[in-house]
Amino acid sequence: MDLYGSRVEILAIRLLKWVLLLGVLTSLAVAQDAGSSASANAAKPTQSAAPDNPPKPPTGIRPDSYVIGAEDELSIFVWKEPEMSKTMQVRPDGMISLPLVGEIKAVGYTPVQLQDLIAESMKKLISDPQVTVMVDKVSSLSFNIVGNIGHPGYFPLTRRMTVLDAIAMAGGFRDFAKTKKVYVLRTTANGTQERLPFNYNEVIKGKNPQQNIELQPRDTIVVP
Repeated sequence: MDLYGSRVEILAIRLLKWVLLLGVLTSLAVAQDAGSSASANAAKPTQSAAPDNPPKPPTGIRPDSYVIGAEDELSIFVWKEPEMSKTMQVRPDGMISLPLVGEIKAVGYTPVQLQDLIAESMKKLISDPQVTVMVDKVSSLSFNIVGNIGHPGYFPLTRRMTVLDAIAMAGGFRDFAKTKKVYVLRTTANGTQERLPFNYNEVIKGKNPQQNIELQPRDTIVVP
């Protein structure tokens, strides 16, 4: 009976050793697989946006019809020429400056027209330049209202708006505003300013409705 018990005990010890050894080998295999995966992930470069892809146009701006204005922000992308791809603001004089190209007029052109002008200027430097122009930020489509008005400042001009509409948008007149002597300052094509009178008291009574003009970009309404 003692001999039988000793054999059973020996077999149990051997079985326990095999179980422990199998557990150790399994743990080592799992650790090796995890290390290999981590190394592979670390070695794999992070995927980023291809530098050769042009920027996407902002919603609502058609590159074939929107007319660029002063202070608009543009992205100019030149395919495979990152050093010549720039983001810049149109200067008040309507010009932009590009590396190696120089001064180019931007105001008055659509993005499609401007990219053709830039491409033509780059032909002396680059073989078959492919240029994309996008408007990142529209700053030219706005008007300004100053003086005795509830909320003076710049407002977006993204739809048809008259002087009456603008006064309402800006919170109406303040006390002691001279509502009969309101006027609009507008810059003409030759760079001079014209003063367009607006008599609020008469307009709301149906008199001189022609004074309630439709605003244009960069108009300034003055409320004395």
